[in-house]
Amino acid sequence: MKPTKLFEPLVLRGLTLKNRIVISPMCQHSAESNKPGAWHTVHLGAFSSGGAGLVLVESTAVTASGRIGINDLGLWDDEQMKAFRPIIAFAHSQGAAIGVQLSHAGRKAGSQPLWQGGRALTLAELDATGQSWRRIGPSAISAGPGWSVPDEMMTPEIDEVIAAFVAAIRRADEAEFDVVELHFAHGYLVASFLSPVSNKRTDAYGGATENRMRLAVEVAKACRNVWPQRKPLFVRISAVDGADGGWTLDESVILARALRDVGVDVIDCSSGGLTEETRQANVPRGLGFQVPFADRIRRDAGVMTQAVGVILDGRQAEAILAEGKADLVAIGRQALFDPFWALHAAQSLGVDPEFALWPKQYGCWLAKRAPMLARLETGADH
Repeated sequence: MKPTKLFEPLVLRGLTLKNRIVISPMCQHSAESNKPGAWHTVHLGAFSSGGAGLVLVESTAVTASGRIGINDLGLWDDEQMKAFRPIIAFAHSQGAAIGVQLSHAGRKAGSQPLWQGGRALTLAELDATGQSWRRIGPSAISAGPGWSVPDEMMTPEIDEVIAAFVAAIRRADEAEFDVVELHFAHGYLVASFLSPVSNKRTDAYGGATENRMRLAVEVAKACRNVWPQRKPLFVRISAVDGADGGWTLDESVILARALRDVGVDVIDCSSGGLTEETRQANVPRGLGFQVPFADRIRRDAGVMTQAVGVILDGRQAEAILAEGKADLVAIGRQALFDPFWALHAAQSLGVDPEFALWPKQYGCWLAKRAPMLARLETGADH
C-alpha cells in the first residue's frame, strides 16, 4: 500500500481512527419521533461501509425545543439513546468510528426541511404541532427576516442548557458513541452568544470576547468532565460568522485555545450562518474555501483541526493534510453524491489497488473484475 497522510491512522486519546476521513454531520430532517429509523440506518450505514474513519451523526438536539427542525434527531431521553445502538454497532462492525453532534438551535429552532424551502416556521405553525417549542437566545434579537424574536435567557436558563448538554453526552456514552462533537457554529445557540451582533448582554455572558465565549467554554468543560477521558471531544465553530462586525478569526483562535485547555481535542472549522443572510457572506466559495481557517487555528491555537468545505477528491484532501493545514478532512455533500468517497479516494491515491479496504461482500467481486477491466483499458483483448 502506498503511504499517504489521508490513510494514515490517527490516535485521539484512546481511539485510533483508521484514516483521516470524516463524514460531516448533515441534517436529514427525517427522524421518526425524533429517533433514528430506517432512513438513518441506511444513510449512516452507507458511510460506515464506505471507508471513512469517522462518521458523525447530524445535529442532534439536547432538548425538544432546541431542534433545528420538527423531524430532527434528539438525545434528550433514553428511548432516543437506545434507537442509536444498532446503527453504532453496524459502524463498529465495518471498522468505522461513529460520533454524534450535540446541539441546541436557540433562536434558529423550528424550521422547514431544506426540500420544503428551509424557512423559519411561524410561532402559530410551531404551536400547531402540539409540541413544546420556544426560541431562546442571548438577547431579544431575531435571526433575521421571518424569525420571531427569541426570549432573552436568564442565568438559570443558561444553567439548564448546560445541564441538558451534560445529560445528552452521558446518553451518547451509554449508547457507545466513540466521539461527540459540540455544535457551536452556524448561528445556533452557543454561536449566537459568541457574536457581538446577536449578543448584547451586559452580564458575565456579554461584552468582551472572554465573556461572550463563556457559555461555549462552560458547556465544553462540563461535557468533558462527564465524557470518558479515553474518548475524544470535538467542537464545530464558525471561524467567522459572516456578519459585519461579527465574530472574527482572531477570536476563534482565542476560543480554540480556551477549548483546548478544558480538554477539547479537535476544532472543526466551518464558517458563516449567524443569520440566513450570512450563510454565504464574506467568505468566497471555492475549492477548500474554509481550509485556511483550519490552518490558522491549528498553527496559532496549538490544537488539532478538521478542515471542511468543498473538498471533492482524494488528491485535494491528501494535499491539505500533507501541507500540514489540518489533521482531519470532513466530507459533506460530496459524500451524499458518493457514499464510497473514502474507498474511491484510496483507489485514486494508489492505496488499495486490490480492493482490500472494501467490505468483503463487495471487494471480492471488484477484485475479480479488475483484471478484465485492465485488459479492456489497454486493448489487450483486441
